[in-house]
Amino acid sequence: MHSKLRFAAPEVSLEKRADGTMLLRSPRRLGTPARCVTEWLVKWSDAAPGRTFLAERKGAGWRTLSYRETYGAVRRIGQALLERKLGPDRPLAILSDNGIDHALLALGAMHVGVPVAPISPAYSLLSKDFGKLKHIFALVQPGAVYAADKDKFGPALAAVGATSLSAAELLEVNPGSILEREYAKVRPEGVAKILFTSGSTGLPKGVVNTHRMLCANQEQLAAAWPFVEDRPPVVVDWLPWNHTFGGNHNFHLVLRNGGTLYIDDGKPVPGLVEATVANLKAVSPTMYFNVPRGYDLLLPFLESDAGLRASFFRELDVLFYAAAALPQNLWDRIRKLAAQEGRPDLAMLSAWGSTETSPLATSVHFRMERPGVIGLPVPECELKLVPSAGKLEVRVRGPNVMPGYFRQPELTQAAFDEEGFYRIGDAVKLADPGDASKGIVFDGRVAEDFKLSTGTWVHVGALRTKLIAAGDPLIQDAVITGHDRNEIGALVFLGAAAKGLAEAELKSRLGSALDRLSADGGSSMHPTRLMAMSEPPSIDANEITDKGYLNQRAVLERRSALVEKLHAAPERVLIA
Repeated sequence: MHSKLRFAAPEVSLEKRADGTMLLRSPRRLGTPARCVTEWLVKWSDAAPGRTFLAERKGAGWRTLSYRETYGAVRRIGQALLERKLGPDRPLAILSDNGIDHALLALGAMHVGVPVAPISPAYSLLSKDFGKLKHIFALVQPGAVYAADKDKFGPALAAVGATSLSAAELLEVNPGSILEREYAKVRPEGVAKILFTSGSTGLPKGVVNTHRMLCANQEQLAAAWPFVEDRPPVVVDWLPWNHTFGGNHNFHLVLRNGGTLYIDDGKPVPGLVEATVANLKAVSPTMYFNVPRGYDLLLPFLESDAGLRASFFRELDVLFYAAAALPQNLWDRIRKLAAQEGRPDLAMLSAWGSTETSPLATSVHFRMERPGVIGLPVPECELKLVPSAGKLEVRVRGPNVMPGYFRQPELTQAAFDEEGFYRIGDAVKLADPGDASKGIVFDGRVAEDFKLSTGTWVHVGALRTKLIAAGDPLIQDAVITGHDRNEIGALVFLGAAAKGLAEAELKSRLGSALDRLSADGGSSMHPTRLMAMSEPPSIDANEITDKGYLNQRAVLERRSALVEKLHAAPERVLIA
């Protein structure tokens, strides 16, 4: 049965300064956050001991753990970590993908004041030189390391001179009074996690996530979405826990509200999305989270499989996307499917933030009519919109914002302005300049925008979305080129619909997409040439994150020879 969703009223206070800067704040007050992340686990172990908290695939069925079982395991692991002399200055590093044991290790560490550093498995499994892994280990200096599969992670462990803990051995320890004492000592300002950025510019930075940040952020989420307290959420989720979207936003939403998390062993790549499809056939979520690339790969299965469609929409209250703009064509296809399943009222929501903001800084807590809107500031999180190169650069301040980067004071200092606002590097604009309560719209990365040789600014984010829409369904993603050149170009990554097309037909259809865009106006408004990539974006080369989000700068740097070729060629559509 579907609950009538309760949303916070879409209200915002707007303060304008003489220099054009605007301050946006929520008029709502924030409730009292939990002292630490595992306070939620203690609560649900008492209130709903038998309810399933975590589930992961085991053969044809699921391995499940109730709240009471989870709490018991977390206490045993916390004791075992203390006996191994881990503490605030000797964190726990986790190299593995999502899984029940990963969750237990992370919660066990946080329960007793041991920071946990979940590290992208790609740095261990796809890297040739383990450069990023070595950088992270030198920075964190972990007191212990956990990898679920010691053979698979063997070369990475050897590269950093580490051996892996055994989850089974840790679970044999009996908790004692030392555990209760250390749990009582965990303070809101204590470090819960060290999460690493994707390293879009240089090496990954370690973002300090305190218990206060993470707990305040879930109170902010619940203040915007009161409905999360009305029905324990059931979530089927693949998003990696070494990123803030999956590891903080989604995992903590389930834990704070006494829900159930089915750990999806699929991923949004061909060959692995099929596992996600099987999991969604087996479990009907009440809330579903994904990135646009994930929806792009999932939609053909939903469109062709009536059984999957019925299971997916049966209990669904909320369909959520973040991390990148959702193209209009994907939005329309999802809406059509929801209507087919008797859910024309399905809430399609989004939000915005970063690793440094826990991640939630703005939330859509009203019905969206189209993609692009990223909501309003959550309670006690302030946004400062600063005029910059024809755009509004947005900065963030609030209890959900990091104190700084781990053991990198110079990076911390550069990250904040003179009023203590975090410089996130994004641009936004008001959805309706006459009514701030209609929300704000993401307006690209300030650092991604560039000028043509004419001095005209090119706004990459908006242009990329337009190109994908014009090339629907052929273009899955694109990187915009043309810095200091006379015209705009694009490197495009093709979707499944392009497979099997003859080269002449593909070139013709991509040329038609350029023609459609040319009606939009001058040279800074649309690409005049493009090159279709035969090689997909590389995780190892940092061209794409674990979440499936393209790193524009890394693609341009790695494929600079192709960019030169694109802009020198006489023809306007090339195939790499």
